Order: sequence, then structure tokens, then C-alpha cells
Amino acid sequence: MKRRSGQRNLPAASQPAACQATGREQGLDDFLRWLETEKGYSPHTVAAYRRDLSEFFGVVNRRAEEVDEREVRRYLYAVNQRNRPATVARKLSSLRSFYRFLRREGRVAHDPLARTVGPRQEKKIPVFLSVDEVFALLAAPEAGRDPFPLRDRAMLELLYSSGLRVAELVGLDLTDLDFDVEMVKVRGKGGKERVVPVGGQALAALRAYLPERLALLTSGKERGRAVDDAALFLNNRGRRLTTRSVERLVAGYAQRVGIQVAVTPHALRHSFATHLLEMGADLRAVQELLGHASLSTTQRYTHLDLDRLMAVYDAAHPKARR
Repeated sequence: MKRRSGQRNLPAASQPAACQATGREQGLDDFLRWLETEKGYSPHTVAAYRRDLSEFFGVVNRRAEEVDEREVRRYLYAVNQRNRPATVARKLSSLRSFYRFLRREGRVAHDPLARTVGPRQEKKIPVFLSVDEVFALLAAPEAGRDPFPLRDRAMLELLYSSGLRVAELVGLDLTDLDFDVEMVKVRGKGGKERVVPVGGQALAALRAYLPERLALLTSGKERGRAVDDAALFLNNRGRRLTTRSVERLVAGYAQRVGIQVAVTPHALRHSFATHLLEMGADLRAVQELLGHASLSTTQRYTHLDLDRLMAVYDAAHPKARR
């Protein structure tokens, strides 16, 4: 039988059937339950941890307390042959988190990853749009051409106005919006909540969308469908809009207005942060608005601002190198 290319560099024990045959590492279920209940991680994140750890224990075919540094290095070498550094780093992070959990629970006496160094990763500059490109994108939905132009305009405006992640956007309920104080309550990573300002243009777009939202709910109920009365952004069946749907809509509108780079909802979040910093916003304030746990995550946007300043300097200063 022909092997899939993704499995070619791992031992046969790494195949899914072998993972089941090993009987699963005993502490794995407890760890995954802890991630979900105590850390508040999403089902997608928990599933990613499950895949990474099941792969590892399928390869080493040992219990957690029996794993040593040599087996970890052999596994990482094999994984490194077929994955990008970011993927290897993620798998290593999953293992570190698991063994930290086992150490806290007193289930293992040693950590086989204590001296393991992760791969060096390239620092990627986030994709962001110019102010003119953002404005063109926000104006892309057209009445008569698009099925739900008011919803799409409100969605785009809110993404840029408040710097939301796409999962945060689709997770919003109508009650999370407060038009009086011009704020929205957002549930971020790990179930952490934050309150973010909403700009005037976004509020106006949201008000304009509400009758369209009501029409979607009414239409769904009349057709006997189970609708989502709580959700802010709805699809044509009256159900909560998905992240995939938002990604497709954003990419389609960006292509329509002629933006050359691939645009995702996250590009609007990057644009939000970059434009704030360019206009003199405090880095700590931007960190709070974005919901970053660490300031170092927000600091990558300062590199974008410095690059822009250097370009201005090089173009304008009489003593700059030409």
C-alpha cells in the first residue's frame, strides 16, 4: 500500500491504528480535560493537543514516566524532516505542557524535555492593509449585488473598529453589544473576557444590520428551522455565522476591490493595531485592546512602525543613504 507523504519519515508505530493499540497514555485524558475545564481552551485547541500527544506516544510506544531525552530527540528529528519549524515548535509546546501537568500532579519524577531546545523560527511580519485599502474593503458590500450587504458591512466594520479575532466575532451575542456606552464584550482565548470600544461607523453599520438580522431569524422560523436567537451575526438559515464563512467573505471582498495580497480577517486585526500605533497609541493600551497576555506579542507591531519611519527617513533626510 502506498504511504501518504505526511507519514514517510515516522516509524510505522506512528500510524493512527498503532496509537490506539498502545492503549493511550494514561494521563492524557486528564490533561485534555484540564485544558478544557481549567484553562478554558476551545475544542479546536484541545483537539490539536490530542493529535500532537497521540502522535508522540504512538511513536515512542512507552508510558510517560518511561520516556527519556533520547526518545524525545529521535521523535523531534523525525518530525523536523517533514514539518515547518512553527509546526515542530507547536508539537514541542504540547509535550512541554503535558509534562508540566504530570509533574504538578506528581505522576512523573522527571521531565524528558527539560534540556530540549526548540527550533529557531522566522519572525514573520503580520500582513496589514493601508488605511485606503481598509476603507475600500469596508465599502465593498453592495446592496443588490450581495445577499446580506448590511450584515457583511457591519461585520467588516466591527473587525477593524475593535481589532477582534474572527472566533471572537462569530462568538458574539446581541447582548454583548452596548450601544449606549459604545462598547462590546468579547470572549477571547482561554475564555478571558475583555471590553473593547466600538467606533461610530461600526455602531452605525450594526444598527443598520439589526433589521436584516431580524429578517433572517423570522425567515428561519417560518421554514421550521432551529435558529440562533442569541447570535449577533447570522447565516441565511438563521444560525450563527462560522469562522470559515467570514474568512471566505473577507477574501472575496478584498479580491473585488483589487487588494493584491491575500486578506484574512486577521489582517484587519493587524491593521487595527498597526494604525493605532502609527497614530501614537500607547503600546500597553493596544495590548489591552487586542487581549494579548504578553506585551511581547504586541511589540511585533512596533517593527512595522519602525520600518515605516525608516522609509520616511530614507526618503526625506538629506544625509540619509540613497
